[in-house]
Amino acid sequence: MRFVDILLVEFDREAGLTRQVLERLPGDRLDWQPHPRSRSLGQLALHLAELPRWGASVAAGAEFDLEQIPLATSAVPANVADLLTRFERNSSDARRAVSSRTDAELLAPWTLRRAGDEVFTVPRLMAVRTVLLQHATHHRGQLTVYLRLLDVPLPPLYGPTADEGRW
Repeated sequence: MRFVDILLVEFDREAGLTRQVLERLPGDRLDWQPHPRSRSLGQLALHLAELPRWGASVAAGAEFDLEQIPLATSAVPANVADLLTRFERNSSDARRAVSSRTDAELLAPWTLRRAGDEVFTVPRLMAVRTVLLQHATHHRGQLTVYLRLLDVPLPPLYGPTADEGRW
């Protein structure tokens, strides 16, 4: 079995879980934020919807410079449907970019830079997993806390929740 086959099974599962959380967003609360230093619900959800696009970039290239990321704005998606459309498009692009990688390409060095300076170099497989899976899972977890604070029932991601299913 190729590395990419294992990676795609994991990506498909995690993308499906992220979709479940994004579908629960209350469209009338996208500007809500739990703390002044926190992103709003819409900003956090938008970041989560954009992460697969970053994953596609990691899969396609040998390096990435953080200076290429547009500065965060206070922009909030117009509605949940638009956010889901963006997530689906970005996930599809990421899946296509990852699926075309060979084992040799996934084991090749990949470098993260900031303003041209090397931050770290790891095998591309590790970089893809970090962006597509671990980074997204981290922010999905944050989003579930936001939903809990807004009293939105949580979907069962890795097992039953207090909202759905039995403990």
